[in-house]
Parts: sequence; C-alpha cells; structure tokens
Amino acid sequence: MTQPPADHYPAYRPPSTVNAPRFRDAGHRAASARAFRAGARAYDDARPGYPPEVAALLDGCARVADVGAGTGKLTAALMAAGREVWAVEPAADMARTLAERVDVPVWRATAEATALADAAVDAVACAQTWHWVDVAAACAELDRVVRPGGRVVLAWNTLDVADPWVLRLARIMHSGDVLAEGFTPEVHAPWRITRRWTGRWRDRLDTDGVFALTATRSYWLRNGEKVRERVRGNLEWYLFEHTGMHPGDPVELPYRTDAFVLERA
Repeated sequence: MTQPPADHYPAYRPPSTVNAPRFRDAGHRAASARAFRAGARAYDDARPGYPPEVAALLDGCARVADVGAGTGKLTAALMAAGREVWAVEPAADMARTLAERVDVPVWRATAEATALADAAVDAVACAQTWHWVDVAAACAELDRVVRPGGRVVLAWNTLDVADPWVLRLARIMHSGDVLAEGFTPEVHAPWRITRRWTGRWRDRLDTDGVFALTATRSYWLRNGEKVRERVRGNLEWYLFEHTGMHPGDPVELPYRTDAFVLERA
C-alpha cells in the first residue's frame, strides 16, 4: 500500500494512554467477552498470529498450557517450537475450531479455573486474553497450576497506531486501541514481571481483509445490524473515498506485539 501524505489526515485525537480496556464492572467485562461465543472461523481467518519471539520466551518449558487459546494462533506457534501444549478456552465455538485446526488436548475452562492439576505445567501462555480475566483470581490459579520455577507469558497484538492513518482506522474499526505504548499489565503476587519484549511487524492483507478483521472485534460482535452498517459505511468512506483505495487493493497493517514474562517473586 502506498502511504498517503501526512497532510492527508484531518486533526484527530491522540492514541489511548491506558493500560487495559475500561469496563464498568466485572459484569460488563464478562458480557463483552461473551461476544466471542460465535464467529470463531471468521476470527481464525482474519486475525494474525504471533512473532516467533513470543514462543521463544518459553524456551526451556516442555509442557505449556495455552489459556484463553482462542482458535489456536499461539498454540500452533508453541507446537512448532517443540512444546507439548494443552489448550484451555472458555468459548465453545473457539474451542471447537481450535480442536479442528490443531491436534492438542482442548477443554473448556477459564484462566480463573483452568481444571488443571496442581503443578501440572511448566508454563502458561495467555495471548490476547489477560484483559478479559479477573487478574487476582487468575494469578492465584496460575500459581497453583504452574510448577515451582515455572513462568507465565502474557502477549498482545495491537495495531500500531503510531501511524496516524492506522490510528484513525483503528477508531473506525472500534479495534480496542487501549494498549498504550509502553503499557504494563496488572499482575498480582506471587507473580512479578521479569522481562518484556516488544516487536513491530506488518500483516499483509487486502481491503476485504480489513472488513473481515473489523467483524472479529468485540464491538462488532456484541452489536446489531444497525451499528454494524454504520461501521461498514465509515470503513467504506475511509478506505475508498478518503484514502482513494479500490476494493481488493493490498493493505499492510502495522502491528506492535507486547509480551511479558512473569515469574514468582
């Protein structure tokens, strides 16, 4: 994609400066998460995977539980890196798609209650998951299931909104641009963050892929056709009228991946 010149953009409010999505309460968080009960195949088709450096943060860990595994984006990368992986996912549609896509044990459970035995795994990975959980309860559960000396890795893919064109696109998509540059996730004892890794990369898709990606966002999934039609119209205006693309044109979306290693204090 040819980048439009800087003066192509009208003034727009700056990126978010918060560390996590804002929910009114635990009920609001749970209701937003339930939006992912459907649409797993579309999610798997549209969402990108993770850089290999994320799986490398679990070097030395033979058995890993991928908690909140979704459709297995990180699960597959962990398997490719030689790990024995167990996948835990609360949403039935996601778990079913994961089981069809990747040959690992899969069961429905949450980060707060994984159904794992005590000290069952060397590590736990949570990709695109931690902002949906009760952090205190999840930290206690992971302390129970991760063996002594083991670790936890938290990871997020975020649209890199340092580019003003992408910032405005993220707002139109309601993509949850909530992870500020340099953010630090909340963790509770006995866990502490001992290392972080940040990488930037690009996902190559086309304009149809941008619409498909939008349809995997919680905002889209939990709203009806009236809201979806407005979002679709705004995307069409931005891509085809404002930016001057044509349907099917290639697009390179810049991403920032943030990953954190947790170990016991």
